[in-house]
Amino acid sequence: MSDALARTALAAYRLAGSLAYPMLGPYVGYRISRGKEDPTRRRERYGYASIERPDNGPLLWMHAASVGESAAVAPLVREIAAHGINVVMTTGTMTSAHFVHDNLADCAIHQYVPLDMKPTLARFLDHWRPDVAIVAESEIWPMTMLELGRRRIPQVLVNARLSDRSFKRWKSAPWLAEALLENLAHVVAQSDVDGERFRLLGARAVTVAGNLKADVGPPSSSEQALAELQWVLGHRPRWAALSTHLGEEALAGDVHRALAQRHPGLLTIIVPRHVDRGDEIEQALLDQGFNVARRSRGEQPDEATDILLGDTMGEMGLYLRLTDIAFLGKSITGQGGQNPLEAAMLGTAVLSGRYVQNFRDAYQRLLKNGGARIVRDGESLASHVDQLLREPERLADMAAAAAATVEEMRGALPRTLQALHPFLHPLKLSISLARRCRPAMPR
Repeated sequence: MSDALARTALAAYRLAGSLAYPMLGPYVGYRISRGKEDPTRRRERYGYASIERPDNGPLLWMHAASVGESAAVAPLVREIAAHGINVVMTTGTMTSAHFVHDNLADCAIHQYVPLDMKPTLARFLDHWRPDVAIVAESEIWPMTMLELGRRRIPQVLVNARLSDRSFKRWKSAPWLAEALLENLAHVVAQSDVDGERFRLLGARAVTVAGNLKADVGPPSSSEQALAELQWVLGHRPRWAALSTHLGEEALAGDVHRALAQRHPGLLTIIVPRHVDRGDEIEQALLDQGFNVARRSRGEQPDEATDILLGDTMGEMGLYLRLTDIAFLGKSITGQGGQNPLEAAMLGTAVLSGRYVQNFRDAYQRLLKNGGARIVRDGESLASHVDQLLREPERLADMAAAAAATVEEMRGALPRTLQALHPFLHPLKLSISLARRCRPAMPR
């Protein structure tokens, strides 16, 4: 009965994709108009390759949805490519495409991921003919998994996680989850909880390797920009609200207002998760009576500046290095939380709301070691920021504990490579044999 339900549901999904296929043009065009697609590379979303497949040796398809996932698997991509294996890496956002171009262009070919429909996937797979497919974190696309399974291309989920919401949704249709997950040759999970969830849903081979994000270095920063801002800010007390979502900027403003008299010269740094909300956030802060300097306009904060609005892409490393106290958003008014490891790597005391289920393991470790604190609301956030600004010894202890926690969590990369050995070894062997059997050049 469950098999029949799964076949019916997947057939309906396939039919819906076929019916929607003629609408791809308007859909992608709409995303282009919103700045969410690269108009010069829109055909890649239909599965049309913009570059030829390398004709020498095996090829691995690596997929990472966005910047965070791309950064997490970047060292893994380098390790794989170092053995002579060709890598085509797909992502779904323009920012992740820029990341791959800037950081992996010497070892991976970037393409935008094809939409999850049979015609687009058939074109993509016919062109690239991958020997193995590796997908990062929680990207589960039915048509992609089924088509890879039909072609007998091994597919592995790495740095895999399942949020509470996703697990609950899949548990409501276990027959469908099993029908999809049985296509996975291996799941390399972030934590014991994630591993157990994948097992319960029907994954047949599961390994727990830890979080690859702990093995990645901290985000980089322009030394010149950092030096300029540090000189301008001097010894002003400051804290940051990073990767904020709707409602959390207002909370940060309330915290600033509550603490400004107790800490003269206080500067609050607000960095929204979505920088295209910059105009909206700035106007709301101005309406609250704050003096705002906006990074996207190149405005430097002066003595009268209350809030530095960091509405720029690719500068999280800069903002983290400007503060020792960071509240991470999508955790009070949003759901899921944000990755705390980048802040912890730089020795930053981490504050967060309660809703951090997407990064539960990292927060549990930080909380246990004293490198992070959970706040309930704006009033609680103000109280913790106030204490850390008043007690530098306590702040230093939290920062040291955060950095030490990341060191404890390192090691996911070699464990992941070990789990991938059965899939990578045959590719390495084929390269070795090809080199050994290459005919000698005539003299």
